Amino acid sequence: MKIILAKPRGFCAGVDRAIICVEKALERHGAPVYVLNDIVHNKHVVDNLREKGAIFVKDMDDVPAGAHLLFSAHGVGPERWDKAKNLDLEVIDATCPLVEKVHFEARRFASKDFTIVLIGEEGHDETVGTMGWAPEHIRLIITKEDIDHLEVLDESKVAFITQTTLSVDDCQEVIDALKIRFPDITGPPTADICYATSNRQDAIRALAPQSDLVLVVGDRESANSTRLSEIARDYEKESYLLSNAEQIDPSWFDGISTVLVTSGASVPEVLVQDVLKRIQEIEPSEIEEAELAEENVHFRLPTTIS
Repeated sequence: MKIILAKPRGFCAGVDRAIICVEKALERHGAPVYVLNDIVHNKHVVDNLREKGAIFVKDMDDVPAGAHLLFSAHGVGPERWDKAKNLDLEVIDATCPLVEKVHFEARRFASKDFTIVLIGEEGHDETVGTMGWAPEHIRLIITKEDIDHLEVLDESKVAFITQTTLSVDDCQEVIDALKIRFPDITGPPTADICYATSNRQDAIRALAPQSDLVLVVGDRESANSTRLSEIARDYEKESYLLSNAEQIDPSWFDGISTVLVTSGASVPEVLVQDVLKRIQEIEPSEIEEAELAEENVHFRLPTTIS
């Protein structure tokens, strides 16, 4: 059996930066360091940081006054900043710079009194944070069917922004439908969807047709990992989203000659290597790495931690 190992895969620059922020905060200030929500959507990463002394909270009222609090890579709205100030917390902002770009666009369009259509998942940490920057202006949708129910004050002043981890194709379909409904709609000067999300989706599209089975390493809470598995199924390929090697079912490989393995942008490489090792225990396999794009993006650490 042959294993095609997609590259790029795994950590994006924003995830890498967020994890480093937690580790450096622990080194500098000692445990505990508090993190609002999961720093990234990966249980292995969260558990590892928890063992080092990070405490993950859903409610800022659970953070003692004067403590150090990290905002996750998904970003937060201004109300969280205000509450942190009121609670006298020392904030370390690990928001991905690409998410910050979306926040800036929301504020910019809102300042011009535009109705802003945010294409994103309801309840997702990133979407909740983005909506906080312009709550009276933003309308949230996820499918082109949602467009029929949109109400705007002025059809000549409509803009769109997007969650950074959506399917590129699905998102473009919604944008195209928005342009039909609102011919004057405007958008950001560059696409909101993250470079790493796009690259990993492009790799699936290029390599899935060569494969009989697609395995995506990533948690179900991870939007970009889920998208990868969905794209594989678009090619009518058997596809499984698994968070670790223990979830592999040996029966998946019956009659299979080629397996494609990739991982979402919040997945550490050790989990991918564990999956490869487990596959080779089940079925003798050769690994062939297929690199479709080179990634050399790095983001500076926030000044509060660098």
